[in-house]
Amino acid sequence: MSIQDIGVLNLNTEKLDFDLHGIVGIRLLNATDRDIAAVKKQLGPIQSSLTREPDIIISFVDQIQHRSSVRYLGVDEVGFTDDAFLVFRGKHKARIKTQIPFDKIGMEQCQIICESGLPAVPLLMPIINLTALSKGTIPLHATSFNYNGKGVVVTGWSKGGKTEMLLAYAANGAEYVGDEWIYLSPDGECMFGIPEPIRIWYWHLQAMPFYKERVNRNTMFRLQTLNLFVKILEKLAKPGAKSISALSRLMGSTARLLNQQLYVQLPPEKLIGQTAKGLTGRPETIFFVGSHAEPDLTVQPMNPQEIAEKMVFSLQEERKEFMSYYLKYRFAFPNRINSFIDHAAEIQHDLLSKVLAGKKAYALFHPYPVSISSLFEVSHSYCD
Repeated sequence: MSIQDIGVLNLNTEKLDFDLHGIVGIRLLNATDRDIAAVKKQLGPIQSSLTREPDIIISFVDQIQHRSSVRYLGVDEVGFTDDAFLVFRGKHKARIKTQIPFDKIGMEQCQIICESGLPAVPLLMPIINLTALSKGTIPLHATSFNYNGKGVVVTGWSKGGKTEMLLAYAANGAEYVGDEWIYLSPDGECMFGIPEPIRIWYWHLQAMPFYKERVNRNTMFRLQTLNLFVKILEKLAKPGAKSISALSRLMGSTARLLNQQLYVQLPPEKLIGQTAKGLTGRPETIFFVGSHAEPDLTVQPMNPQEIAEKMVFSLQEERKEFMSYYLKYRFAFPNRINSFIDHAAEIQHDLLSKVLAGKKAYALFHPYPVSISSLFEVSHSYCD
């Protein structure tokens, strides 16, 4: 359904374009400064005028109006009308209202409609990634950088040590390409990144103190104070008797919740001291990283096809939230089939097997938490 098919307010022709290395073009229509800031926070500064039709159009309106009543799935989570599917929960459970045509994603131009003022466009990254995949480009949950003129890709399961590898190599002169998501060209000869903010945990800053200089004083004070509070709660929550009191359990759970907030989001140019340009390289070495129960770091050759087989499932895990919404969409509209989404895992498997074929690949396993500097020490010789 086009924008004209529904009643909307505050619609004009003002536009702002984002271009992901010529792979995916995104156009914002009628975005306020706050809306633009929200999208920039998700994508980083990749604004660029498009000389082609955008793949994704995000239109911001004051209010989405519909011809028929809204029926709900769950409590204030999603809803649907006779012809539209609506998402009502956004980042951090914020109340939003966004219309997403799941049957168009990866199939044709996708027009998303958002009520203005939301903190983030819901499901934007998986929609971009699926659009890239539909063009033969592989979105890979990974970190990438250029070291001594050669491209390195670090991948694995979520929280396996990818960002730690980036920090270790950046401290030794590596050039940032991407963190969280990188994109491999269909022939496997190019990798592309986006300058989205990097999540840096407090323990990262403790392990590599020179990165503390990149964090402003107020943020550093907040992290130090929060860390001290967590340590106090953890100490008080330790059971000293045969049973654990309700108060101890409460302090323990509070400490765990606060511990999940011990991070700061920094743009790569601020953290690593590089301008967010280029963001490309030729992927020559692949590291598959993860933690293990042993005290030592180990590096050994790995078949790149095994990495392809494993990462298909990692990518499905990353897409799990998106797929939950897609299944709700299919419940609302059983006849609106998106065959591309239904077969995305198979497509990823075939393309990953192709683009990783013949690459130098290694498995690197480490204890957790790991000495970040040791990651560089044990692995850099494999990047020659």
